[in-house]
Amino acid sequence: MAIVDDDPRLLESLEELLESAGYVARSFSSAASLLISGLSGLDALITDIGMPGMDGLELRELVRKVRPELPVFLITGRHEIADQDRARGIGAFFRKPFDAKALLAAVGDALRNRDREDDHAT
Repeated sequence: MAIVDDDPRLLESLEELLESAGYVARSFSSAASLLISGLSGLDALITDIGMPGMDGLELRELVRKVRPELPVFLITGRHEIADQDRARGIGAFFRKPFDAKALLAAVGDALRNRDREDDHAT
């Protein structure tokens, strides 16, 4: 699982949350640092929308082209309507501060659904 956010405090708290739920989490301070590390081996991505350089929506679109099966969860502290419009219909979207239990439930559901799809494909 990868977490991408330019806020080091949020990265740390999300990493602790995911690890407490049994996930292996890797944190990245930018989309570029994640892309340099590579997307292989990831089972999900949680990314902030509002980041300098490549934003979370751009990262999600790039990931969708390379790994369309990878669940992507978008988080944001910004409340602009433009972001809401851009984020609509593209998966899980959480507004900061978000409910940790809701995020964990969404991650678990997405991974279970992906595993079921993989089982049916074989």
